[in-house]
Amino acid sequence: MAAEARIDRLDVSAYIIPTDFPEQDGTADWDKTVLVLVHVHGGGRIGLGYSYADLSTARLIDSSLKTLVEGGDALSVGAAYAAMTKAVRNIGRAGSAAMAISAVDAALWDLKARLLDVSLVDLLGRVRAGTEAYGSGGFTSYPDDRLTEQLGDWADTGLKAVKMKVGRDARRDVQRVKAARAAIGPDVELYVDANGAHGAKTALAQAEAYAEYGVTWFEEPVSSDDLAGLRLVREQGPAGMRVAAGEYGYTPWYFSDMLRERAVDVLQADATRCGGVTGFMTAASIAEGCHVPLSAHTAPSLHARIGAACRNLINIGYFHDHARIEAMLFDGAAKPDKGLLVADSSSPGLGLVFKEKDASRYQQPF
Repeated sequence: MAAEARIDRLDVSAYIIPTDFPEQDGTADWDKTVLVLVHVHGGGRIGLGYSYADLSTARLIDSSLKTLVEGGDALSVGAAYAAMTKAVRNIGRAGSAAMAISAVDAALWDLKARLLDVSLVDLLGRVRAGTEAYGSGGFTSYPDDRLTEQLGDWADTGLKAVKMKVGRDARRDVQRVKAARAAIGPDVELYVDANGAHGAKTALAQAEAYAEYGVTWFEEPVSSDDLAGLRLVREQGPAGMRVAAGEYGYTPWYFSDMLRERAVDVLQADATRCGGVTGFMTAASIAEGCHVPLSAHTAPSLHARIGAACRNLINIGYFHDHARIEAMLFDGAAKPDKGLLVADSSSPGLGLVFKEKDASRYQQPF
């Protein structure tokens, strides 16, 4: 019986996948992505969870969290979550610890749904068939032709919004935004993301310049830790341009503080960082209690399933790196259909199967 299922074993592995082009945003450069994968075994089923993190995250799961989970009740995800958050007290709950908890929590929810033979979204309580996706990429390292091709292709496939990176060169960014608008046409929303690169006054000046090209979303115009700066841009920026932030939120109180300060028009949360399914649903409740819409940051195959159970979720970032990796390494990876990421109920749990053979060349010791 599923009600008596115990967790027999937890396995963790890590994979380093090179990007298909050098990538850069307003504050960082990278050429690879680390996928941390968790499988939990119990009741004759296997649950899968993952995070985009680093090798230290995998080590933490293996050395500290694994023993907390093994032997536990496979249906009592909350008990495992409480034990994991308590166990990381002395090293700090944010950062790698939160990403480790996120991967394990997602795997536990997947296992629970598989044991009950229902899809994860139906276990959580579906509120819609799918959630609007926006294309996310347009890195500052891209030459203009690559930028416009990527954003234009997303627009052509039916996405109603696309997002590009800004923040390296203020004057050049305005020209890039102009080129992006020409590529996607007048009917697709254009978002920009500075990844905290600007001070508040520069961000306000850039917002006014971007407004000329119909930009409706300015993500992290200043550091997400600068709540006063975010609020200044939100209150004094162009009408109709929403300020979004929260992707680096690891704990519930991070989101509460951001909303208490009225720092954003849209709260972002990332289930691979904020505590998996449990943490993401908590963030959604916090946002809903403050009458603020929620946006899911990256990891589209995970958020498509969770997001369809969130009443106040307005969109999911179809982030180029993660969408590419998930299509390469997971059967059942989410792809936009007429602009939506649809939560598939035809398979139990997340409906994802990891392609171990395809992934083997990327696997790394930790």
